[in-house]
Amino acid sequence: MREIELLAPARDAQTAREAILHGADAVYIGAPRFGARAAAGVGVEDIASVCRFAHLYGARVYVALNTILYDSELREAQRLAAQLYEAGADALIVQDMALLRMDLPPIALHASTQTDNRTPEKARELAAAGFSQIVVARELSLPEIAAIHRAVDVPLEAFVHGALCVSYSGRCYASQHCFARSANRGECAQFCRLAFDLRDGRGRAVARGRHLLSLRDMNRTDSVEAMMDAGVSSFKIEGRLKDTAYVKNTVAHYRRVLDAIIARRPTEFRRSSFGESSVSFTPDPARSFNRGFTEYFLHTPSGPMASPESPASRGKRIGRVEAVRRGALEVALDGGETLQAGDGLCYVAADGTLQGFRVNKVEGGRVSPHRLVSPQPGTVLWRNHDAAFERQLSRPTALRTMALRLRLDETADGFSLTATDEAGIRVELCKTLAHTPAETPQREQIARQLSRWGGTAWRVVETDVRTACFIPASVLSAWRRELAERLTAAHEAAYRRPVRTVRAAAPSCQPARIGYEHNVANAEAAAYYKDGGAQTVVPAYELREAPGAVLMTCRYCLRRELGACLREGGAHRLVPPLSLALPDGRAFPLDFDCARCEMRVMVGRKNAKDSSR
Repeated sequence: MREIELLAPARDAQTAREAILHGADAVYIGAPRFGARAAAGVGVEDIASVCRFAHLYGARVYVALNTILYDSELREAQRLAAQLYEAGADALIVQDMALLRMDLPPIALHASTQTDNRTPEKARELAAAGFSQIVVARELSLPEIAAIHRAVDVPLEAFVHGALCVSYSGRCYASQHCFARSANRGECAQFCRLAFDLRDGRGRAVARGRHLLSLRDMNRTDSVEAMMDAGVSSFKIEGRLKDTAYVKNTVAHYRRVLDAIIARRPTEFRRSSFGESSVSFTPDPARSFNRGFTEYFLHTPSGPMASPESPASRGKRIGRVEAVRRGALEVALDGGETLQAGDGLCYVAADGTLQGFRVNKVEGGRVSPHRLVSPQPGTVLWRNHDAAFERQLSRPTALRTMALRLRLDETADGFSLTATDEAGIRVELCKTLAHTPAETPQREQIARQLSRWGGTAWRVVETDVRTACFIPASVLSAWRRELAERLTAAHEAAYRRPVRTVRAAAPSCQPARIGYEHNVANAEAAAYYKDGGAQTVVPAYELREAPGAVLMTCRYCLRRELGACLREGGAHRLVPPLSLALPDGRAFPLDFDCARCEMRVMVGRKNAKDSSR
């Protein structure tokens, strides 16, 4: 039986707690330094508080320490890893191989998606090096995930929802090249969300001012079970920069999806933590930030992947414009949709850009915007700010409780009260108290009093009262409070963190030359590869820019997106060579490797070779 984990992002301690309450089996959170989202670092004391809260439910806390490290940072990174272990963290998510050579506590290490995990060979290397969990690349298909699953004996983690990077993770140097802000150092400037002109070999602008590299957001709701069958054990929601409302909504949604599958297949899968989450809203990922959805490359063929109109959220479709009269929009709402003042709406204008406005007033199907807009009749409207939903999510919206069974027995000099919860934790109170005969039946009253566990992590599902004696309500309340304290302490004592797998110290069968794309930024990482047989280790791009370098390596292909893929029989209407141009004049040639089905964004140079010709 395989454990299935729902892994949620957390930008801070409060968001982490809400993720747990709404059903996450684990959260990933940024370390104070060296996380791939530099703006989402969290203090060690806050991480410790999250660990205590999560471990009560058997949930885990993974800390992102996944930037590449410079030599001057190694000692601090080692010290920070030790502090995080002492704080209770269950694993470190890492990219830099230097950590494999450090004197670390026995904390589990997870291979970040930044390590570019796309093949069974790479997965075997990482598993052999001692990684306890591997985050596979977002670009993989179900058969490719299954092949990796067959190759290794460690759990696979895969993204199921959220923003997509257009380049293979760990292989993007555009932000460093253009803005001196390294994605591998947690400072991505989001080059891929910029507007470009697409120019062909004749110098013509095939497209102007389009966000051609800006992908839609991932939503694999309909393929979760297929991913489980392919070998995915940990389902990861992207979003360490997202707000708490987003995390609440997406976690609650995927909790329902996973629970339904596990309930149908209980002999194959089980949940990796305890407790049932009760939420006060109906989860719907379309009502949170999204640029439109794609399953990306999970299936073949795949639908449209980009959102070229804008990198902003478009939200959920709510209807169509029927007419514009006297500054107001007559709107035909989709079934079940309603609008109210304060909502934010958007639409794709005739020039192909995404336009938005706030709703001032709603009267039936008549919508008054805060500014003059003129969408054409038939234009689809999307709601990218749902005022009512956001207000609802701003309040407490979830309780998470573990099933608890109580038994009250008489003893020779008093009573014993035993509690057993769904995690298998059992505690017993033995109290000295006179056996006072009751004047009226007491069993129902005692059971009712003992079942009042509101505000705790438990809910009573069974109370077996085996006495007819009278026990004061105040005494029963005191016993119940003491029992809760003992249960909490017993959970803390029983929790066992994963232990780091100690395996080979260096990879085997390494190529003789380790290129800049391996992101080696310090002597320890270089030694890791040299111990595995590498003769030459090229420094990371952040240390030494390589002439003619590949800034992005993408499985996403503009030719395919624009209907001109040669392998799919598309018309060859895009005259090579192609390049992307920014408004400031900088141009980036595109190189197409059709044999690998890859597109590369190159450092600007004249007459870029188009290898697919």
